[in-house]
Amino acid sequence: MFEFLDYNFDENLLRATFHYRGGTAKNPLDFEEIVNFSDHAPHYNKDTLRRALDFAFIAIGTSYYKAFPTAEVKLPASFNTLPADFYNSIYQEGLSQFAFENNLTRADLAHFPHPDTLVDFKEPNPYSGSGKLVLQSGGKDSLLTASLLNKSNTPWTAVYISSSDNYPKILDNLGAKNLQIITRKIDHKNLKQASELGGLNGHVPVTYINIALALIQAILNNQNEIITSIGHEGEEPHTIIKSKDGDLLVNHQWSKTKEAEESLQEYIKFHIAKGIKVHSLIRKYSELKIAELFVDNCWDNFGHKFSSCNKANYGQGNDNSNLKWCGRCAKCANSYLLFAPFLKPAELNSLFEDNKSLFEVPELTDDFKGLLGIDDTMKPFECVGEIAELRQAYHMKQAGYKDLPFAVPDSDFDYEKLY
Repeated sequence: MFEFLDYNFDENLLRATFHYRGGTAKNPLDFEEIVNFSDHAPHYNKDTLRRALDFAFIAIGTSYYKAFPTAEVKLPASFNTLPADFYNSIYQEGLSQFAFENNLTRADLAHFPHPDTLVDFKEPNPYSGSGKLVLQSGGKDSLLTASLLNKSNTPWTAVYISSSDNYPKILDNLGAKNLQIITRKIDHKNLKQASELGGLNGHVPVTYINIALALIQAILNNQNEIITSIGHEGEEPHTIIKSKDGDLLVNHQWSKTKEAEESLQEYIKFHIAKGIKVHSLIRKYSELKIAELFVDNCWDNFGHKFSSCNKANYGQGNDNSNLKWCGRCAKCANSYLLFAPFLKPAELNSLFEDNKSLFEVPELTDDFKGLLGIDDTMKPFECVGEIAELRQAYHMKQAGYKDLPFAVPDSDFDYEKLY
């Protein structure tokens, strides 16, 4: 089984340490993740903090559970009122891409035990914090959120979650009251050992992990609002895993969906604090509309400083102080499609090292086919737009762009629609 051993929080160091046990019967492995938080307010609600740490304990566990996935999990005795269905969704829907890539079904993934009784359940203490903590990454979505907050003269604090010693310097000048850095020290040593023992690897619901950590920081700040930057995305699954134990939609972006946000808000209301809200300011917009808004509101300040490319900036050991584009990945291809209707070719091409149209890069042909739903090519496992939306973007591209080497069907996608 996979065991959630324990966690502790050092109030003086503002450091949380989470412990898990996985591996095999012959080779059990203990994992330890350390998370360092930023400043805190003179007074914060410690009961609320403990409850938020509970959630982080579960969400972070996906990073280590995935090495040796199993249906059976064991929780500390203190977790006797857990919402099993919510945790199951994190470890099943949230790990659907991982399951697909490793030939697993829903039955192979974690099934949290339902408690026999809720007699020990205690309502969260009243929470009276106020203020906005805004997750930032240096991508178009979070920079647009920053711009919208600044235009409305709303005070806010920026938070960035790092797993290295670096952070994007673009975040130093966003108009926030201050920037807080949360640092995850992932247990790479034991994950490497797990790999040597035949352990698996794959995508985890990282958005939930980031929100869990931002939630803790907000409570330390005595704030009550955590703002993400997620548009209308993640609603289109890549494929489906069928099994007698229940079908599983495969979705790289499950933790970004509206359903996941609403489930999380419900969990926070009943298990952490009724006065805390997690939401996205741009949820109502399509990805294509967000690209247009970014060009209109943010391009002059951030057009040549931002990036939505994970490969160039967030690979292990990468220095992301100055954000870059690799020009050879699905995320770059997706961004190229989204911005082509709103930028001239020379301006968009200038983001990439060789100053070349990505429509002419042979290595990206299959990525574009997947993004545009051509030849039954699967959509890339990345945070990308919907097929109909990206087809519309392609046909809206400004004059001067060369065509892709294949025909793209028309689309009636309404990118102005509000969700």
